[in-house]
Amino acid sequence: MNTILIIDDEPGVRSVLKDILEDEHYHVFTADNGYAGLALLEKEAIDLVILDVWMPNMGGIDVLKKIKETYPFTEVIMISGHANIDLAVKAVKLGAFDFLEKPLSLDRVLTLTRNALELEKLKKENLQLKQAVLSNDEIIGVSPPMQKVRELIQQSASSDARILITGANGTGKELVAKEIHRRSGRARGPFIEVNCAAIPESLIESELFGHEKGAFTGAISKRKGKFELAHTGTLFLDEVADMSLSAQAKVLRVIQELRFERVGGEEPITVDVRLIAATNKNIQELIRAGKFREDLYFRLNVIPIHMPSLSERIEDLPLLIDYFMAKFKPEIAPSPRRFSPEAMEYLKAYPWPGNVRELKNFIERINIMSDEDCISLETAKYYLGSMDLKPSSQSDSVLGKFAQLPLNEAKEQFEKLYLEKKLEECGYNISKTAELIGIYPSNLHSKIKRYGIRIER
Repeated sequence: MNTILIIDDEPGVRSVLKDILEDEHYHVFTADNGYAGLALLEKEAIDLVILDVWMPNMGGIDVLKKIKETYPFTEVIMISGHANIDLAVKAVKLGAFDFLEKPLSLDRVLTLTRNALELEKLKKENLQLKQAVLSNDEIIGVSPPMQKVRELIQQSASSDARILITGANGTGKELVAKEIHRRSGRARGPFIEVNCAAIPESLIESELFGHEKGAFTGAISKRKGKFELAHTGTLFLDEVADMSLSAQAKVLRVIQELRFERVGGEEPITVDVRLIAATNKNIQELIRAGKFREDLYFRLNVIPIHMPSLSERIEDLPLLIDYFMAKFKPEIAPSPRRFSPEAMEYLKAYPWPGNVRELKNFIERINIMSDEDCISLETAKYYLGSMDLKPSSQSDSVLGKFAQLPLNEAKEQFEKLYLEKKLEECGYNISKTAELIGIYPSNLHSKIKRYGIRIER
């Protein structure tokens, strides 16, 4: 159901328009002045505004400017009892869909309403198509683990059930979330992503729920949170296990009540959002350690989807290599490059600790840096950073240091050594290192602090 906001200081006009639009099955809000109308826009997802030009305190032209600055996809139909050509031209130049003179022709109102809503729909679809073109990669793979993932996507997409995607970094959890959204009934709504690990703990609640002006130092204006922005669509909480306990409590409340208050606010805001969460951590262990709420886990984990590591589906490696080779093919090359049989065997034996993300970066790097049409074993080793390693001994040498440790402790020790090495390679430049390993600088800062890594200056 489309939502329409009528802003007019005449009660009779508001009443008549509301009645005829509700008869057409639109959901209608009304406001008697510009300030009240803008306040409603902040709380509700409005598709179309019917706006009077002449109003006390704040005129319609000023309201139109505010709407177009803040809500560019919301169409606006201007109405006036004292219209002139110059005013109509000005309104259209500022982004109004059309201009109507009072007394209003109700047939004309309905026709313009349908046309404006259709344009609004086309604009959003166009944006989503552009986002789809730019949204990285496809889900590639025919191995049994990936067939299971595809089945779960197909079974769960059409519902509104909450989904928890687990798996190591670089396995493609975000791709799965986007594919579920694309196949769902919410595909025309927004897909909003929040990386919970990249947002400081002090700001995560503001990021999720928005804040009122003056709620805290630096809150110079009112701001919508990700839950509001995801209204009628999907909210993807990536690295959800990194969320603070206080934010977890608020998310749990939103799931239960489908409403919340902005930080520093008291007025409840209702949203219609599907939640998909993802994590690379063992949430059961975090629950036992008191770092993650068990009740939130059960709410999020309605449908669990586990993304296998690349080493668990190595039979997909040739397909992934072909896909990325075509994706990153130099423009001057007549066809995608290929690996020699020896190089391919080496890549199959490599453990891929960074999973598909590491493979993607490796293929992009080799297409930029190498001139070989058939990539040799030596070239593959060099650009994988493994010139001194042999495939047969690499797995043993890595496991030897960590084989006697519990899994989580081994992962943490490896991550610390890995970060120390990458920081050293990048001259302890945080931004450069974060870009190299594919995480946010704020996330890298947190890991440096967590592991007590010394930064050389």
